Amino acid sequence: MKTTPRLHVADRLAEGRDIELPQPQAHYLTGVLRLASGDPVRVFNGADGEWLAYLATVAKKRSTIRCERRVADVMPPPDIDYVFAPLKHARLDYVVQKATELGARRLLPVLTARTVAERVNLDRMRANVIEAAEQCNLVFVPEVAEPVKLAKLLEGWEPGRALIYCDETAAIASPLEALAALKTPAAVLIGPEGGFTDDEKAMLKSSAFVTAISLGPRIMRADTAAVAALTLVQAVLGDWHHKC
Repeated sequence: MKTTPRLHVADRLAEGRDIELPQPQAHYLTGVLRLASGDPVRVFNGADGEWLAYLATVAKKRSTIRCERRVADVMPPPDIDYVFAPLKHARLDYVVQKATELGARRLLPVLTARTVAERVNLDRMRANVIEAAEQCNLVFVPEVAEPVKLAKLLEGWEPGRALIYCDETAAIASPLEALAALKTPAAVLIGPEGGFTDDEKAMLKSSAFVTAISLGPRIMRADTAAVAALTLVQAVLGDWHHKC
């Protein structure tokens, strides 16, 4: 059975509305998938939900779709943020995609003393978020925030939001036990490859809203730690814990 392609669109979605597709999306549907006028397409955004649409016009320079009916409302994931020191190149792409798949509502790059990425390509990050949302049936697009230094982030932290970070010296050995005392809204903080400095650790430990969790006896790469920590938080605080 043929799978209906699924695309994120920036335009407003409404019954009977025609939307001109950007050239890359038009080429994907008509040039790669070989769809023709009248073929179905699923489209979504973070405001209007997901819609069943059909290719209305197919031309070399202009292709459009027509929205027929809404099939799903916007469904934001639990209020859990992913706060992270950016990595380089492909590994950053990986963690952004996985954080989206694992249900992060927002992605906040944080600059630490040992952050190795020279600059943060927000456009690339947003493109990876959209691609992951398209593939995992997410009817929502996580926000990608501007980078902020760790000290400034902690200074302006949102009251009532728990901040969870990974620390092998955490007072409670079991991460599940440490997380059981928390609730959403929450955020998961993953540091740089070289870890936090002593000064940064002191800032974190002195903040009442911060909870340290252990990820076990092995030292993980930052991208592995991100997946492990987000999985634990979703299992205890997110939309997985009542489906076991």
